[in-house]
Amino acid sequence: MSTHIYEETYRDYLAQLKGMDVSNLPERLGVEIEGNDIRIPLYGMPYTVFDGGVIDPHGRQPSLDVSVILFKYLLLCPAFPPKGSDWVAYRDMKDTGPLTVFFDNDVERIISDHFAGRPQALTDASRQLGAYPSELDVKYDVVAQFDGLPRVPVLMLFNDGDNEFPAKCSVLFERRAEQYLDPESLAMLGSFLAHRLKKADSRRQGT
Repeated sequence: MSTHIYEETYRDYLAQLKGMDVSNLPERLGVEIEGNDIRIPLYGMPYTVFDGGVIDPHGRQPSLDVSVILFKYLLLCPAFPPKGSDWVAYRDMKDTGPLTVFFDNDVERIISDHFAGRPQALTDASRQLGAYPSELDVKYDVVAQFDGLPRVPVLMLFNDGDNEFPAKCSVLFERRAEQYLDPESLAMLGSFLAHRLKKADSRRQGT
């Protein structure tokens, strides 16, 4: 993406947020408001959205995909708590068809390929990202739940490979997540997880 398109997209989202009533966002979205700043944890990392844009915990402007996720989370805020706490695959959510191949390749396959034969490494990397046990009663080699956003939990299921089947990973969302984010942002939320898991694992290995 060119710098011009990046800046134009960024400014467009900021313009949409301008004048937005944020007083009800803490209750509806689980964010924190301090003055003109809106603090949103993304996989446990506190980002700040303010009049001038978005900054990460180190005061730097994050990548556009992260900014878009946060912008969309604020702009799509449901007026009432949506129903649908059942876990579903990305492909089973509305309007995700054009992005299912991306999600398979850039989310689930990245995790399964990188951690094949190393389920403990995946567990360790997940814990670094704030993963916690899920209440879902399922049998997998690794079951990890994350707070992608305060109202958008993410569930990762991983089975290691054997002589007959390759390693397989599934990344699931609650059905109501589609009320908080659009299909593109949900895909980016999954991709962000996959790449952060790889990065956490690389740090542990010192590579």
